Amino acid sequence: MSYNYFGKKILILGLGLTGISCINFFLKKGIKPRAIDECKKPNFLDKIPKDIEYRLGKLEKDWILESDLIVISPGISSFKSILIKARSLGIHIISDIELFSRETKCPIISITGTNGKSTVATMVKKIAEKSGYKVFLGGNIGFPVLEMLNQKANLYILELSSFQLETTFSLKSKIAVVLNITEDHLDRYPEGFEQYKKIKLSIYNQAEICLIKLKKGGKKPFDTQFKKYISFGICQNNNYHINYEKEKAILYCKNKKVLDTSNMFLNGYHNYENALISLAISDAMKFNREIAINTLKQFSGLPHRFQTVHINNNISWINDSKSTNVDSTKVALQNLNIKGTIWLLLGGDGKSSNFNILKEYFEKLKIKIYCFGKDGLSLSKLCKKKSVYVETLKQAIILISKKIQPGDVVLLSPGCSSKDQFSNFEERGNLFIELSKEMN
Repeated sequence: MSYNYFGKKILILGLGLTGISCINFFLKKGIKPRAIDECKKPNFLDKIPKDIEYRLGKLEKDWILESDLIVISPGISSFKSILIKARSLGIHIISDIELFSRETKCPIISITGTNGKSTVATMVKKIAEKSGYKVFLGGNIGFPVLEMLNQKANLYILELSSFQLETTFSLKSKIAVVLNITEDHLDRYPEGFEQYKKIKLSIYNQAEICLIKLKKGGKKPFDTQFKKYISFGICQNNNYHINYEKEKAILYCKNKKVLDTSNMFLNGYHNYENALISLAISDAMKFNREIAINTLKQFSGLPHRFQTVHINNNISWINDSKSTNVDSTKVALQNLNIKGTIWLLLGGDGKSSNFNILKEYFEKLKIKIYCFGKDGLSLSKLCKKKSVYVETLKQAIILISKKIQPGDVVLLSPGCSSKDQFSNFEERGNLFIELSKEMN
């Protein structure tokens, strides 16, 4: 379908990198949009092209309600009351992903999930590149997607958050996958978890091949119709599954052994499943199986994802700053098997999530929990006997450094957004790395 934007009043909401890319997209079409950012001093103000009219500090009601099309950045909720009103008046509100989907004819691999998106997307990108594809990765990682339209490519990989999927309607993926769905961003969605889940599952709409995780007994985890699907998981009835043999996790395709995970750099069930899904995508794309296996063996992980960043005096410091939800912290704790004490750094903006599922782990483990940030005080009440509340991550690390012993592990797996005290999870993780090397 061809879209005509001429003569339309187009408004860009958000002046981060995504918003700037949207402005440039329309300028190349000879269309001059207007723009708004809720921040009074957005970071990329100097990148706004000349002659673009913009307003800062708040969402201007008049500009919003007189628009024909609004392109919204993922950091701005499409459920704000003024935007709900705009939709009721027939004003179209879309994402940059929607603009991208309308423009490209290249095959797209779309990946979403609460956890593991970046790892799977990067694994698949490396396999595709080694298979001879000119591939670009964007969305929630890498390039703003509209910038990828300027690149010569024969494959795109999109890592997509629920924020981006909220306002995406024309995405037609060659392959789409939902890795997992657990509670996250409940402060964003008025209808709670079911609304978040529904938005995640929308990635399957119009997809040619859907990768889905079957429940025990081969049951689909949700009521969705598929043209064609490939299943994955731990159960043998899946097309791709994981089986444990002599305490080794083995990846299988249609009951044929494909990869012994003891030959991989990465460990932990979540990483084995990431590799399994990457293998399934690779096979569906008809990439060379040997190239795929060798790439998965050599993949050493991404920064800030359960990454051992410092070892001294038999004390390990693990940076899992990308843990921005409860389930990711649970997974991190499950992957630790030590005799010493776990010193867990937990805290930030909990996004209205239910942290009670961690209580059973806290009670069973030899653990001390240092809670910090916006929701640190309430988190410290989960397991009062083992918890300490402090205001900042740095204060917590200073206190921990005075008590740790050989054989212990210091784990930054906050289970929360970093935005209360940091620009992003990378800044939080980098501070942890810096302090870990200073303290011992």
